[in-house]
Amino acid sequence: DESFKISPCSFLYIVFSPIYFSFYTVASTSSNSLQDIFINCLHQNTNVDFPLDKTFFTPDRNASMFIEVLNSTAQNQRYLTTSMPKPDFIVKPVHESHVQASIICSKKLGIHLRVRSGGHDFEGLSYVSHIETPFIIIDLSKLRQINVDIEDNSVWVQAGATVGELYYRISEKSKIHGCPAGIYPNLGIGGHITGGAYGSLMRKYGLAADNVLDAKIVDANGKLLDRTSMGEDMFWAIRGGAGGSFGIIFSRKIKLVPVPQTLTVFRVTKTLDQDAGFKILSKWQQVADKLVEDKFLGDKGNLMEVMHKDFPELGLTKEDCLEMSWIESVIYNSGFSRSTPPPPEVLLQAKSPLGEVYLKAKSDFAKEPIPVLGLKGMIKKILEEEAAVMIWTPYGGMMDKIPESEIPFPHRSGTSFMILYYRSWSDTEKRPDMRIKWIRELYSYMTPYVSTYVNYRDLDLGQNSNNSKTSLKQAQVWGAKYFKDNFNRLVKIKTKSDPENLFRHEQSIPLLC
Repeated sequence: DESFKISPCSFLYIVFSPIYFSFYTVASTSSNSLQDIFINCLHQNTNVDFPLDKTFFTPDRNASMFIEVLNSTAQNQRYLTTSMPKPDFIVKPVHESHVQASIICSKKLGIHLRVRSGGHDFEGLSYVSHIETPFIIIDLSKLRQINVDIEDNSVWVQAGATVGELYYRISEKSKIHGCPAGIYPNLGIGGHITGGAYGSLMRKYGLAADNVLDAKIVDANGKLLDRTSMGEDMFWAIRGGAGGSFGIIFSRKIKLVPVPQTLTVFRVTKTLDQDAGFKILSKWQQVADKLVEDKFLGDKGNLMEVMHKDFPELGLTKEDCLEMSWIESVIYNSGFSRSTPPPPEVLLQAKSPLGEVYLKAKSDFAKEPIPVLGLKGMIKKILEEEAAVMIWTPYGGMMDKIPESEIPFPHRSGTSFMILYYRSWSDTEKRPDMRIKWIRELYSYMTPYVSTYVNYRDLDLGQNSNNSKTSLKQAQVWGAKYFKDNFNRLVKIKTKSDPENLFRHEQSIPLLC
């Protein structure tokens, strides 16, 4: 069933089938005593009670519960296999002071930490450390309060909440307000916005990170800061400068954006035989980033007029189009059943509609249309695999109008569309190495047709060394691919805000020296 699908969001899917410091020698301390020392330290640094059975999980105290918590929001099963490093323990704060105390104690004891909100990092860096042990996870999934203020056109949302919860809570208060964040409902807000956060409203309103008005972050000294106290440099860095480098973002204030009572979505499927000359794919590349950015924000008549004028090759009909509310369109795009759509409450569930998968993903940005010769080779390569996915996301609109240096996310004017390469498999796959090899070969094939920049986390680009003294020269190799010239400003901010490099991982922002 080889086909490509024009999605309702105009994404193109190509689918085939203290002050007080104590010093401890961690290396000579047993796991049990380290846990006890950490717990005592937490008690000393917070006045808010935390019941251990609900906030502190170790394999020694309760192995089954520890595994359940570890697996609960880990979205890539590749990093849960027995060969992967496991944390010594997991802390699940239920109050901001618990986050502060966790940072203070990690720093005091010299314990490497990872921070997880939704667990969607493609390389699993929020719950696995390949470079340092012991390590712990600070899991923010219990911090999910959402306060919607329609009069102020804003919402405060804690880092452990999901995109689905955020959308649902907004829709409870208003049918004509939305938020320009991602499509998949179980994305954790905490990590999602640190990378920029694009979605179906991107061409109209930009990224979610473009619409952040304020934030609360716990820095490397355990201080809780807002936009005023952190300063504009730090505030700039945490809106698209990637996670795990500057502190733990506790919550954000995001601007709400207007959406109409009625939106129109559609899904058109074409087989390769129906587009043998690649006329539809070629035309999509020419017009996708140039169509009016609010073409879906209205009734089907308006959409049909635009599509017939600018993209008649698609052959869109009124029967292909469905009118619905914004919250219904969120569900439609989220991977749930389209024949019998579930109620909005489905957005409150934490589990992904895609299920548990093992995966490898890579990304590119295209500035020019891929020629027919390139498309033919691309399709030939994709047909080698049974369950390959390629997603093309159009840019243009508001993305062209925001300067590259406005926030760390620099991929703006001149970008035609983003490409996501995605290959998943199940636990019965006998040769996962071959699946990874294939996606790397496809990525290599596409090199002549794309830019040198990327969007999603990809350790193939390079990674930091296994110590706190990361090489700036080493990090520039991958840093420039994500952030272009903004990488240099991020390094300066990192050096000032976290000079001891407490917040570090395989691709964290390095220190200046």
